[in-house]
Amino acid sequence: MTNNSTQLSLLQDDIRRRYDTLSKRLKQVARYILDNSNSIAFDTVASIAQQADVPPSTLIRFSNAFGFSGFNEMKQVFRQHLMEETVNYTERARLFRQTAIDETATPPETPAEILNVFTMVNSQALQQLAMQTNPQHLDKAVELLDQAENIYVIGLRRSFSVASYLTYALRHLERRAFLIDGLGGMFTEQLSMVNPKDVVIAISYSPYAREAVELVELGARRGAHLIAITDSQVSPLAAFSDVCFVIREAQVDGFRSQVASLCLAQTLAVSLALNNAEA
Repeated sequence: MTNNSTQLSLLQDDIRRRYDTLSKRLKQVARYILDNSNSIAFDTVASIAQQADVPPSTLIRFSNAFGFSGFNEMKQVFRQHLMEETVNYTERARLFRQTAIDETATPPETPAEILNVFTMVNSQALQQLAMQTNPQHLDKAVELLDQAENIYVIGLRRSFSVASYLTYALRHLERRAFLIDGLGGMFTEQLSMVNPKDVVIAISYSPYAREAVELVELGARRGAHLIAITDSQVSPLAAFSDVCFVIREAQVDGFRSQVASLCLAQTLAVSLALNNAEA
């Protein structure tokens, strides 16, 4: 492996390739690592174990299974990759200081400290979104939206704000867009008219809302096209999707952002608007 970017890419490819052969606990670790490459560089072992819902010893077993002497050695791959991706030398110095902080370091407490941390991690999430989003997937998603008779947008729990914005934007483009909010428990009824000429946009993050997964399955049975916005390559939404966008949102001490998801939603809406202007 000739450089850190290649080293991380090869590690991620190896994890994906061996995912189905791993035990249940190791799969939990694999999924968390694939979906949180930026935060792995900063979080403590205890925090990562808690977020992945496994004992710290499982992280050691996981790292050993992939040829590392310990989990901290595996973390160095993510840290060095993040350093290489940061072009500005000043930012590299700041990243170096942050990743070198002792495991018992005091978390940010003042509003200014919290703002600085969220600004930094959201900036990294947006850079990752731009680098890892396939341009062909964007083109296909915009094409599907452009050709759709009706667009049904599903987003429950913390996904609701993104779904609401996307529905708002699509209606301003004079599209027949409908927000599936399940008012009165009528989730199925709100999607009962979906057909193969329609598009379903489903937005859901772990832990995935059961209703969202059931609606996606309903849309697939009816032949509708699906655009999924989710947080994992092994998300239950991915299997049904025509286009799947995997978003790595920023996270600080368990508080997850929505900046990257909203950025993607706005990108789809503005791209569709430009398509309409050229027609």
